Amino acid sequence: MGFGRRLGLESTTMYRFPALSTRILQLGWGLVLCVSAAPLAAMERYALDPVHTRVMLAIDHAGYSQALGTVSGSSGVLAFEPGNWGSARLEARIPLEHIDFGDARWNEAVRARRLLDTGRYPDAVFVSEHVEAIADDRFLVHGQLSLRGATRPVALDVRFNALKRYPLPPFRRTAGFSATATLSRSDFGIDAWSSLIGDTVELRIEAEAGASRRARFSEEGPAPAGEDEDDDIPDGAPTPDIEIARDDAAGEPPVEPDEATDPEPDDRPHDTGSPLPPPAPSPARQDDIP
Repeated sequence: MGFGRRLGLESTTMYRFPALSTRILQLGWGLVLCVSAAPLAAMERYALDPVHTRVMLAIDHAGYSQALGTVSGSSGVLAFEPGNWGSARLEARIPLEHIDFGDARWNEAVRARRLLDTGRYPDAVFVSEHVEAIADDRFLVHGQLSLRGATRPVALDVRFNALKRYPLPPFRRTAGFSATATLSRSDFGIDAWSSLIGDTVELRIEAEAGASRRARFSEEGPAPAGEDEDDDIPDGAPTPDIEIARDDAAGEPPVEPDEATDPEPDDRPHDTGSPLPPPAPSPARQDDIP
């Protein structure tokens, strides 16, 4: 049965009053779109914390050992309701220029054209498609990973660690997750140096995300100017725990939060990041395998 018939529009009505029928159809589809968008709008948004989110990867090095690398500085947005993981959504951008294997020449080789080619593809992007709940604190996030110009399905095995107010100002509600995944580098066209570098890449991800009214998915565009601006930590500013560590290193006693004297924590969510920036291609470099 067609959509018009489900709305009670018989074929004679469609022909006699085409303008009215078209308007009713538009309203009907608008209602469908609004209903489908409602769950996302109702879920609280969280922005990935680039300081406390890190990706670690392990890959075979000629059969001798597992080479370990890390990537810091990831950004992205997460929307979820605790206990209702089936409706959760994630979009994350990983800056591959930040990859670190502990040696400058090895880092350059990994970023070079025959491997990650970060000159043309500076970021990897993961976008979730659906979430499969396994337990109250564990779930599989199925999605698409875009890496070096190719997009392939990848599943993240995620454990939910905590959701609570951060103990330092501005006391944001913060969520913590641990995740693992496995992928084949050749699936993404990264097949050079197969005699030295294995094909299977094991990922371990530790992530924190703070509640944010400004967090936006890529199709939503940037947040309105000035929204929650007065409550946000400026972009690039050190997080409170980093400032405490600096004070401690300088010999100054750190200021501990005191629940008895501190004002009631603000219940409003705060931002920890910015909307996902578009990747900016640049000229590729020649590879230099050490």
